[in-house]
Amino acid sequence: MFLLELNNIKYNYNTAIDSNFQLDIDSWKIEKSEFVSLLGPNGCGKSTLLKLIGRLLSPVDGRIKYSGIDIIEIPLKEYAKLISYVPQNNYSIFPFSVYEIVLMGRTPYLGTLGFETAEDKRIVMNALDVMGIADLKSKCINEVSGGEAQRAFIARALAQNPQLILLDEPNAHLDIEHQISIYELLNKLSANQGLTIISVSHDLNLIGLFSQKIAFMINGKISIQGNKKDVLTEENIKKIFNVESTVIFSNEKDLANILIQPVNKN
Repeated sequence: MFLLELNNIKYNYNTAIDSNFQLDIDSWKIEKSEFVSLLGPNGCGKSTLLKLIGRLLSPVDGRIKYSGIDIIEIPLKEYAKLISYVPQNNYSIFPFSVYEIVLMGRTPYLGTLGFETAEDKRIVMNALDVMGIADLKSKCINEVSGGEAQRAFIARALAQNPQLILLDEPNAHLDIEHQISIYELLNKLSANQGLTIISVSHDLNLIGLFSQKIAFMINGKISIQGNKKDVLTEENIKKIFNVESTVIFSNEKDLANILIQPVNKN
């Protein structure tokens, strides 16, 4: 049984700006513990797809199943214990501390009175430690750097103790060191703790190093999907992004480096 299964999913944006766009996913299946990257040009539907899985949006047709159960049949509070979501743009209009932001990840587990337990506090501190921001716990979320805030929101997602984490460009606002460290952490959580990861990214080299499977989207559809070595090819990169590239796979490990060729405008 697949952990996540999407069949015949359709979603329309009813706006004057983009009234013709339709997300149309025939079939997409994710197995437990997989690290899957979702790639494609801007506006192809990647973020929308994550929001549908996270139940922030509802499809107009089709079914999304989690462990064989239609997700609309799972109570929201229980679903929040299974899946966490880190959106592309995080901000807070209230001056919460970094600690309070991460503590929000424990909301599905709080009792009727809404008070956190010693175990909740331990989990929050562990998430802060894992993301390397424990020293910022008392800082206002709006006073830390963009990269530090991004790590706080990822820590909040980890504090939910999910089985599946959805990340929309988790490397946004991060310097190179922290981009690599976060992907290394996610890869370790997937391998050692069975965490399933779906990550939207535009960084071909990061996904070439860490992802196991890749799905390329274009015009609201999943055009190409499969194992990294089969999917991450120069031909597919040209088809999806309209750029020339050289893909180099390591002989010893399933790692890929992608060299993008400059566009000749002469």
